[in-house]
Amino acid sequence: MSGVIDILNFAIDGVTQQQNAVANNIANASTPGFTGTEVSFESSLQHALDLPGPATAQVSSAPSSALPATNGNNVQLSDELVAAQSDTLHYQTISESLNAQFRLIQGASGGSYT
Repeated sequence: MSGVIDILNFAIDGVTQQQNAVANNIANASTPGFTGTEVSFESSLQHALDLPGPATAQVSSAPSSALPATNGNNVQLSDELVAAQSDTLHYQTISESLNAQFRLIQGASGGSYT
């Protein structure tokens, strides 16, 4: 069961890094010349799922490939807001899965499942 918890911890760390990048992009949506960043951890998560042993975080951050506006800023606010909502839903799902794992451990050790 520890492997499942390791994977879920890794996933929640990756989603947190994505949320931080999106928040930074939104905060700088009006900054002339700002280049947004994109964080992707999905391929690293898949790699961690495929290999035995503990998952290791190898999350990459890269400049956004979106085309810049006339002020040189390439942040698309609507895309960032959608990404923020998606990341929030992912975070909630993963944290609920972690809680479920801990409830199972608690129940197996004689505690209640609630």
